[in-house]
Amino acid sequence: MNYLSPSILSADFSKLGEQLRIMDEAGAEYVHIDVMDGAFVPSISFGMPLIRSIRPCTGKVFDVHLMVEEPVRYIQEFADCGADIITVHAEACAHLDRTVEAIRERGVRPAVALNPATSLNVLEYILPKLDMVLLMTVNPGFGGQKFIPYSLEKIRRLKDIIEEKGLNTDIEVDGGVTLSNVEEVLQAGANVIVSGSAVFRGDISENVRKFKELMK
Repeated sequence: MNYLSPSILSADFSKLGEQLRIMDEAGAEYVHIDVMDGAFVPSISFGMPLIRSIRPCTGKVFDVHLMVEEPVRYIQEFADCGADIITVHAEACAHLDRTVEAIRERGVRPAVALNPATSLNVLEYILPKLDMVLLMTVNPGFGGQKFIPYSLEKIRRLKDIIEEKGLNTDIEVDGGVTLSNVEEVLQAGANVIVSGSAVFRGDISENVRKFKELMK
C-alpha cells in the first residue's frame, strides 16, 4: 500500500491545526514532522512542545523525522509526545543498533534515514530491525529543493535488497517529490511519499487528492 506523508515544514504555522484537519479529511495517511537541531543540519525547526500540541488535531500517523545529532537522547520524549514512527539518520548515530532498539522498546516503529550520498551498505545488518527506510532525495535541512536524479537508482537497489532478504520494509522518499515525478518514484519502489511544498502550496485538499489519485 502507498502512503502520503505531507511535511508540515511547508505548512502555514498560523493555521497549522486547520491545515492538519484539511489534509486529514482529504486522505493523507501520515503527518511528516521534521525536527532539525541546527547541528546535524543547518536549520532549526521545532520539537516536542509543537508535536504535543498538534497531537490532538488528528489521529493520523505521526511520522517524526529526527535530523539531530545523537537522537537516542530524545527517544523517550518524542515517544511521549505521540510519535508513531521515529526516523533517525544513520550518519547522526554513534550506535545505530542501540538507537533503533531504544525506539522499538518504547512501542514506536523504528526507521533509519540515509542522506543522498550515503551508501546503502550501512543498512546491511540493521535492515531486518527496521519498519521503514527513509531515502533523502535532497540534501536535508531546507524545504523546496529539487529531486536528485540518481536517487531513483538508489530506490530501486534498496527495493531489490529488501526483496532479496524477504522483508516487508517500507521505503519512504523525502525531497523534491511533486505531482510531476511521484509516479516515477513509486515505480522505482517507494511506497511512502513525503511532500511539503507540493501539498501546502495552494489548495491543500485538491493537492492531496491529486497525489492520492496518482498513488493508487
